[in-house]
Amino acid sequence: MSDNKKHSPIIIAMTGASGAPYALRLIQRLAKKEIQLHLLISDAARVVLEQESNFKLTSNLDEMAKDIAGFTGVDAKYLTCWGNKDWMSPVASGSADMQDMVVVPCSMGSLARIATGASSNLIERAADVMLKERKNLILVPRETPLSEIHLGHMYNLSKMGVRIIPAMPGFYHEPKSIDDLVDFMVDRIMDHLGVNDGTNIRWGV
Repeated sequence: MSDNKKHSPIIIAMTGASGAPYALRLIQRLAKKEIQLHLLISDAARVVLEQESNFKLTSNLDEMAKDIAGFTGVDAKYLTCWGNKDWMSPVASGSADMQDMVVVPCSMGSLARIATGASSNLIERAADVMLKERKNLILVPRETPLSEIHLGHMYNLSKMGVRIIPAMPGFYHEPKSIDDLVDFMVDRIMDHLGVNDGTNIRWGV
């Protein structure tokens, strides 16, 4: 890493909303900073990933990490994939002392279950741990229009300290490509993770 302080491991969860490129780009940029990533990918996210990125994941977790590393061009040693029922995973316990989790993209179903503490799978349990331990939980919802139910859950989560970063890319940086729009959102996520890889876009800079 270019800086002296090594960032603690980060949990990245992908759920079944549109926006798989955001997650892949976030994984790429964080892994290139040599940050250890714990990846949680729902069954619905796998479908979206294939639809939006033409990337079909294997069911073998070790091979999955290698596939994602190859697809994003990073070293697989920074990626660990966990199954959605792997309750022995370190992300399932507050004693593992994870500091940051990002759910990107975050479906409205996942958001609702996180907001109500359902913990029916490892993604929801990991998010519940972040809430109870008062750690940094970031949700990147992607839905439109938003119902009163969606807005209510986001409001309640925000009151709990969750950072809600909707997938709403701006245009003031004059994007020339889809990648520019993806990076705009990833920049905002990385800002709230306290990670700067030197490419983050800044207003007025």
